[in-house]
Amino acid sequence: MKRTDALYQSFVEILREELVPAMGCTEPIAIAYAAAQARAVLGKRPERVRIEVSGNIIKNVKSVVVPHTGSMHGIAAAAAAGIIAGREEKELEVLSEVTDAQIADMRAYLQEAAFDIRPIDSPFIFDIRITVYAAGDQASARIVGSHTNLVQLLHGTKRLIDRPCSETVSERRTDRSVLTVERIVDFAQSLCPEDVQEIFERQISYNMAIAEAGLAGSYGANVGKTLREAYGETVQNRARYMAAAASDARMSGCELPVIINSGSGNQGITASVPVVVYAEELGVSRETLYRALAVSNLSTIHIKAHIGTLSAYCGAVSAGCGAGAGITYLYGGGYEQIKHTLVNAMAITSGIICDNPVLLKVFKDNNVAIAADDVAHESRAFRTDASEEGDPMMALVEQFTNTDYDVLLYDPQSSKNRRGEFVANMVKESGAQGLVLFMQQFCDPEEMEFPYLKKALDAAGIPFIKLGVDQQMRDFGQAATAIQAFADVLSVQ
Repeated sequence: MKRTDALYQSFVEILREELVPAMGCTEPIAIAYAAAQARAVLGKRPERVRIEVSGNIIKNVKSVVVPHTGSMHGIAAAAAAGIIAGREEKELEVLSEVTDAQIADMRAYLQEAAFDIRPIDSPFIFDIRITVYAAGDQASARIVGSHTNLVQLLHGTKRLIDRPCSETVSERRTDRSVLTVERIVDFAQSLCPEDVQEIFERQISYNMAIAEAGLAGSYGANVGKTLREAYGETVQNRARYMAAAASDARMSGCELPVIINSGSGNQGITASVPVVVYAEELGVSRETLYRALAVSNLSTIHIKAHIGTLSAYCGAVSAGCGAGAGITYLYGGGYEQIKHTLVNAMAITSGIICDNPVLLKVFKDNNVAIAADDVAHESRAFRTDASEEGDPMMALVEQFTNTDYDVLLYDPQSSKNRRGEFVANMVKESGAQGLVLFMQQFCDPEEMEFPYLKKALDAAGIPFIKLGVDQQMRDFGQAATAIQAFADVLSVQ
């Protein structure tokens, strides 16, 4: 790929568009940005605020600390911060210039103003509409599809901005469909360092700084510190604990900015910090590090572009795949090695597994045979074929998104409980006497799905038990007792 090629320039522009600074978790910042836009148009302090947001925004904001607010958290706090102290022209750095006096004012404002928070009636996964009212006047701002895609800005009935609502913003961004794994590697190998130096130096500086802050302070669950103390200073663990520490700090109110990827700070951290750690370990040149970061960041963008800005499939997994590709480049890997790294990473991390030999032995000891399964890393992974043609990354993305009856994927007909009925029918058709539901610890999609599965299983008269599991389990006594009792119940039916 030549520097003068249009494709080369597109890749540089994609990096410039995606790798931008943001303060804190990007969903509350998007709420603050919309609120700041509405407040600026209204021109006065709102007496009442209506916040309408899509379900995934609620999930991502309700418990997250909003930066520069004195540790306030949640949807109302994010909107209040944008109204009182937001600089709307700074977009994702909208809260970068908050004063102590403004933080005190935010707290007072949350008590004096009326906040109405409700789900938005919208087909879009990412949708925020904030309407502010004062003295008979009103203004509203709406963001759809990505964190700064302002599609509507109204003052009363006057439409200051009124663009078509869409999850895509391609009319104002470089086309992501030009990305393929082969082209990404070609670009990385042929790039001129000066074209990306500013972009990547800022990413290295910002994201490594917040990682160090996460290790120095006490943030959230202190996952980074725990990993360092438990597993030591191998390069593999250092890459993990540095990235985790950065995320600890970011999600718990650290006021340092991060360079995001695909609209997410955690994805930006995951796509960069492990690559920098490995580059330092291997002693490679700065130019080689830039090329590896190009592979990592563009691979992440390539994967995420086909999933969407918000999805039940965690975007940090996409960034982890990208980081693996970047690290492979640092070790001298070319297109073939990077391609297979991505394929392997997607296969390993694309679902929930139940493969612990101790747990499986419990089944055997109690004469329980597995007649069928809906484990994400077992039969569900092969339910839909992957194409053997074209770009392998695209083939895996299409296979994943075309899978039906999957708790990790959005189902527009979820109100009909299709998946619950599917699982119940699987039990009946396999001839199984009952079902064991392995609930992966801290997996929100599975936990939220359980009431619907229970409803379908109860309606079908299928006996079942629910067991909490995780990949670090060592004590299976409780699970063994539960499975033994369940086997006894089934044997007398």
